[in-house]
Amino acid sequence: MSDWFSPAQLFGYVAFVLGVGCFLQTDDRRFKWFMTGECLAYVVHFALLGNPTAVASSLISMTRSLLSLRTRSKWVAVAVVCANLGFGLAIATQPSDWLPLTASCLGTIALFTLQGVPMRLLMLCGTGLWVVNNVIVGSIGGTALEVVIAAINVTTIVRMLREQKAAVPAP
Repeated sequence: MSDWFSPAQLFGYVAFVLGVGCFLQTDDRRFKWFMTGECLAYVVHFALLGNPTAVASSLISMTRSLLSLRTRSKWVAVAVVCANLGFGLAIATQPSDWLPLTASCLGTIALFTLQGVPMRLLMLCGTGLWVVNNVIVGSIGGTALEVVIAAINVTTIVRMLREQKAAVPAP
């Protein structure tokens, strides 16, 4: 059992707070800024837990979030997905190492090619992969974060759908 107050877990809790803030956002730009912060906290968290594939995935995700604030270029998205796959081929040693890398690829596709509800739905798929990864590596804060993120993301999606429906004029 991990120490709940170790430096590694404390950074997981910081990622938790930033991740919750991220998925509460209905504005895509604020969503991406919060995600950048969450990824940075995750980099430190997983480095301290000794999970290099999750570190690589989080670094790529952080870079991807920053890039997606500036461009929606599909070529940039392809480059980020290729970087994820390259890191995976270089450092993955077991099948579970591909969970965070796959989640990052899904997030890349979501951030560069989608907006609003569709973006959040694809991010939800990645969240499921992160839950499994975090349980496997013993990340207390990370597991709690992803479970809460899934719930908040679903709530935000419902809220956005209701707002879209209310904005459509009655026939």
